[in-house]
Amino acid sequence: MLNRFFIEEHVKSALQEDIGFGDITTDYLTNEDDRMSCSLNSRTDGILSGAEVFETVFKVLSDKVNIKFYFKDGDAIKKGDKIADIEGPAKYILMGERTALNYIQRMSGIATETNKYQKAIGEYKAKIVDTRKTTPCFRAFEKYSVKVGGGSLHRFNLSDCAMIKDNHIKYAGTLTTAVEKLRKHISHAHKIEVECDTLEQVKEALGCDVDIIMLDNMSVDMMKEGVKLINGKAVVEASGNVNLDTIREIASTGVDIISSSAIVAKAPTLDLGLDVLD
Repeated sequence: MLNRFFIEEHVKSALQEDIGFGDITTDYLTNEDDRMSCSLNSRTDGILSGAEVFETVFKVLSDKVNIKFYFKDGDAIKKGDKIADIEGPAKYILMGERTALNYIQRMSGIATETNKYQKAIGEYKAKIVDTRKTTPCFRAFEKYSVKVGGGSLHRFNLSDCAMIKDNHIKYAGTLTTAVEKLRKHISHAHKIEVECDTLEQVKEALGCDVDIIMLDNMSVDMMKEGVKLINGKAVVEASGNVNLDTIREIASTGVDIISSSAIVAKAPTLDLGLDVLD
């Protein structure tokens, strides 16, 4: 999901934002040949994500920075674990520290939160998936971290899947009209998903032979009825009011997918620190 060229271009932009016209602190405190050693340590439990991105920050600044990781993306880490050793020119380690931590802390936080949600589903078949409620221009990193945390992915952008929501239905006039208009224009490779608030809409969506039916903000009892009505004729997605306290009960209704923005939008950053070695 994250190609090297994509990571490098994104990192360069982030460094330009952070460094500006120069690091006036580090530039005047270090010499070009000064070296330092640090370790990346975990201050809490979680799932690691963003190791390559972290490394790329320093490699873009200087190919003389050496990093050795002891964990890989997707690994469970514990409080006190040493994640990596970093050694090289002091100037570039100090200059890149904050940007590198911003990436890996945010990405690891999302992977950790996603992992909690998927584990909470337990033995049920449902998969936790993300939404488009992501940070602008950071979506690829966030979706990658969802996958690393054990979750699955919804559409990447508006061109992936035709998703008819309540406002689309209101604009088109009816759910059926919206589906018919889309079918005239979209590619054979695109699927159609419809957001349904009522069981009557579920029946209408089934009549349109759509690919995915979202049960949006329904009670658990309504979702059970929706799953029975659909009866395998479409992928069933549940959305709305999803949190760690409700997700297991939602999964018990028999839905295939549970989408939630919380695994990204509400994920706290994971507490990782870069500590200078004596």
